[in-house]
Amino acid sequence: MLTLSDISVRIAGRLLIDQSTVQIAPGARVGFIGRNGAGKSTLFHAIRGELATETGRITMPPRWTVGSLAQEAPNGPETLIEVVLKADLERHALLEEAETAHDPHRIAEIQTRLVDIDAHSAPARAAAILSGLGFSAEDQLRSCSEFSGGWRMRVALAATLFAAPDLLLLDEPTNYLDLEGTLWLEDHLANYPRTVIVISHDRDLLDTSVNEILHLDRGRLVHFRGTYSAYAEFRANKEALDAKNAKREEARRKHLQEFVDRFKAKASKARQAQSRVKMLEKMKPVTRLVSDDVPDIIFTPPEKTLSPPILAADNVTVGYDPAHPVLRNVTLRVDTEDRIALLGANGNGKSTLVKLLADRLAPFSGSVTRADKLSVAYFAQHQLDELNPDGSPYDHIRRLMPDAPESKVRTRAGTMGFSGKAADTLVKSLSGGEKARLLLGLATFFGPNMIILDEPTNHLDIDSRAALAEAINDFPGAVIMVSHDRYLIDACADQLWVVADHKVKPYDGDLDDYRRAVLSSRSGRPARDTKERSDGGAVAKPAQPRPKKTVPLKQQIADAESEIERITAIIDKIDAALALPDLFTRDPKQAAQLSTARANAQAALHKAEEKWLAASAALDAPQGS
Repeated sequence: MLTLSDISVRIAGRLLIDQSTVQIAPGARVGFIGRNGAGKSTLFHAIRGELATETGRITMPPRWTVGSLAQEAPNGPETLIEVVLKADLERHALLEEAETAHDPHRIAEIQTRLVDIDAHSAPARAAAILSGLGFSAEDQLRSCSEFSGGWRMRVALAATLFAAPDLLLLDEPTNYLDLEGTLWLEDHLANYPRTVIVISHDRDLLDTSVNEILHLDRGRLVHFRGTYSAYAEFRANKEALDAKNAKREEARRKHLQEFVDRFKAKASKARQAQSRVKMLEKMKPVTRLVSDDVPDIIFTPPEKTLSPPILAADNVTVGYDPAHPVLRNVTLRVDTEDRIALLGANGNGKSTLVKLLADRLAPFSGSVTRADKLSVAYFAQHQLDELNPDGSPYDHIRRLMPDAPESKVRTRAGTMGFSGKAADTLVKSLSGGEKARLLLGLATFFGPNMIILDEPTNHLDIDSRAALAEAINDFPGAVIMVSHDRYLIDACADQLWVVADHKVKPYDGDLDDYRRAVLSSRSGRPARDTKERSDGGAVAKPAQPRPKKTVPLKQQIADAESEIERITAIIDKIDAALALPDLFTRDPKQAAQLSTARANAQAALHKAEEKWLAASAALDAPQGS
């Protein structure tokens, strides 16, 4: 059990956690929530022993291992699968020792322990995790240095999950993932066999993957057993009850005070008045769950509504190299009030598509027709770095309103969530969520007809994400979004487009259907057939048999051959030890251990041979069989 006993944590003089006590049972899956900057990541530092508590103590079983996502992404020459396998430190150390061990007794111990920790299935488990996070079989054999920082952080996440620590601490893990990776992670965490605490603002993850909520609210830790939706309902009811109690208490206090004021000067009532003064002194104010309201997010509406379609693409091929286009034969249309979510794994062309729609990328062939005077607002996470760090929200807004009076600029800043002194705070001092809010306001400043949002929620907390959803639904123009936040898509999108295999197709199904398809494909099970349509209602032709993927099968064969060679060498060592003269009479216990280790190694060899035979048979099988 993880126990936080009366802990207080202070950073740079600021009290973040004030005398809080929480007990988290083994096997609990906990969603850790709270406003940005409240101290959630700081508590993780304290749990890992990297930060001392001011008061109280944090305890857990002495044998527990604690794992969390590395701050720096791996960037060496090792392949992805090697990086992930090395995360299991015990297995890695045992395998290295097995290569050099000569003492028969130690060889037996090593082999017995490798069997106990299921070491022989580790490559398959590591490959499954990497696949779930979006890495193909070919990718897994490439070196880490070939990937971008975001993809390497996925490798770090895969390594952390593979190590399967007794206490898994994850801080906003979906920030590095696309929707498909997020859906897989939700399913993986929901089945995690040990204790996990995950900091997240993703409502869907908090409803599907955890069974407890830990809320850091104004310095106090609130522990609730249930999902986020259940906690939100409990909190709303508590706020309503507290407000009712506070109102009743205030009425009683007012009545007592009126009695005291009226009769304290009268001798006949002095004693009664004095008793009521004491009652007033003893009355404690009702503690309320005060909700910190977040400012609304408001998208400026367009001055004029355009006639549909506002954008149409006909047989477009687009990309960055004409010899290797990213998307081919794209035909689509966007109408005035469409709400479209783009689905598809990262690297399939979603960003290319939104750049085409935003007129930031010209097609190689085909045509794109835009409505006259079409105005498009484009928001992408990388644009946060384009804000002037030494300027304030007021400065950024003033540049867009050079001739406006001071009062109008301040009013506009207030509508974007920067009232009063907040408008004069330098951008470099703003939180990630505040920067995102500012950028959203600047991008939509002049009332666009169409808004394109590329991962807008990464720095937004739960309440700000809800405000964004309301802003999207209230906006009278078209919105196209790329997001790993399923709640946002569910709340806003009325069309789903899948970007995959160099094509863009409408998806005939909802997110639940898509989730099942993603989990089936990434778990290796056959995906349930899904219908795709090429126009408003026509159902596409039945799917044709896919060509056989020979590269993964060849890799399976190579892996099995390597495993067979390794286990055979181990058996040879054990046999050499068993052949020592008078071993069974001199040390029968050691002989028994070696015999057991050989039997286990022989069983592992049999499994590896079966994998080799299965993969070889699949490779040699006729197409479509």
